[in-house]
Amino acid sequence: MRLFAMIALSLISLTAAPQRKDYKEALNETAEQYVRLILDIGQHDPDFVDAYYGPKEWQDAAKTMNYRLTALLDRTEAIITRVKRIRVPKKDEKHTLRKTYLLKQLTAAQTKVQMLNGTKYSFDEEAKRLYDAVPPKNTEAHFTAVLKQLDRALPPGSGTLQQRYNQFKDRFIIPKEKLDTVFTAAILECRARTKRYITMPENENFKVEYVTNKAWSGYNWYQGNAHSLIQVNTDLPIYIDRAVDLAAHEGYPGHHVYNVLLESELLKKNGWIEFCIYPLFSPQSLIAEGSANYGINVVLPEPERMKFEKEVLFPLAGLDPSAAEQYYAVLAIAGKLAYAGNEAARGYLNGTLTREEAERWLTKYALSDSARAAQRIRFVDKYRSYVINYNLGQDLVKAYVEKKAGKNPTEKKRWSVFEELISSPRLPGGLKEK
Repeated sequence: MRLFAMIALSLISLTAAPQRKDYKEALNETAEQYVRLILDIGQHDPDFVDAYYGPKEWQDAAKTMNYRLTALLDRTEAIITRVKRIRVPKKDEKHTLRKTYLLKQLTAAQTKVQMLNGTKYSFDEEAKRLYDAVPPKNTEAHFTAVLKQLDRALPPGSGTLQQRYNQFKDRFIIPKEKLDTVFTAAILECRARTKRYITMPENENFKVEYVTNKAWSGYNWYQGNAHSLIQVNTDLPIYIDRAVDLAAHEGYPGHHVYNVLLESELLKKNGWIEFCIYPLFSPQSLIAEGSANYGINVVLPEPERMKFEKEVLFPLAGLDPSAAEQYYAVLAIAGKLAYAGNEAARGYLNGTLTREEAERWLTKYALSDSARAAQRIRFVDKYRSYVINYNLGQDLVKAYVEKKAGKNPTEKKRWSVFEELISSPRLPGGLKEK
């Protein structure tokens, strides 16, 4: 009975209107409650907290407690109510963005707890509630039209389109013994180019590891204090284009830079404690993945990338540089199939496709071989609607940056808009603002 009363008093204190407090102080208090909540939810799902570099005692406290999901739901709803009651002046754009950030992140946390407690959402509902974005739908006719374009672009050969495509790509596999050399060259180039436009702490650094038996191809584990651990999965052969893609996406100007800027600009300079933690299943991930994918073209625009590939990476990998242009022309067409993975995930999670049917969809419309199709469905098993963050995220970030940078922007201007986005609390809904 006493425990019930204590919980009740706690909830009352959470929902009490902060009328006597400055709105900044009120946001600070709810931000701490948010961080502690995310840590507690993480005890029910080890994938939920992707990075944490806040007070160690908060983390230790979360490990010693084991809150029931219903109690976590009550806490989440109470914090949401309190944040909604905080009145931020319209002229204060920075704190308006901060309040919106907390509300959207808390809505995602609420959804995650509901899912852990057995609530089922459709693919689209889950994506909207977790990532603040509605994924588009594409028909088989759309993908079929792209496949016809690809058929014309590939060299003549025997076998199915999928077989011809994979036979063509197999000519561009990085030999395992040269993988580290090629990847290191790619990441150092991306790092040098990023630092021309983005100032980061002097101590920023990263470590690269090569791993196996993972559901993903690459991962950045941000350690805090401007350090990252970048892991590259070598279960399957790695194609030459993935060197720059992974270097930029996981490193510069992707996840590593994104996390470094959030830590240095929002956590340390502003004192916004909510940025000491990164809940994976949240709108923040669409910005993180979308900016990491779009950042590939920011750091190495197409003409410069082609020059770098032909002069540096292809020779390091022992591949024929004269084939680079044809390879990337084919990949540009195949890139139009990116949303095929979303449709496979939508059908699989909604129960309209079996695992085998989803894998067949990927082999037909994403041109994955059987091993890669199986790996992608394993990813969906683990991360569910998270798949939208890569393609939809990239499209939303691209549209936002290019609109804000204006027509024919200088490279410096595009970098400036990109940096402003990845060092701010702006979330997907805010990318569509006029």
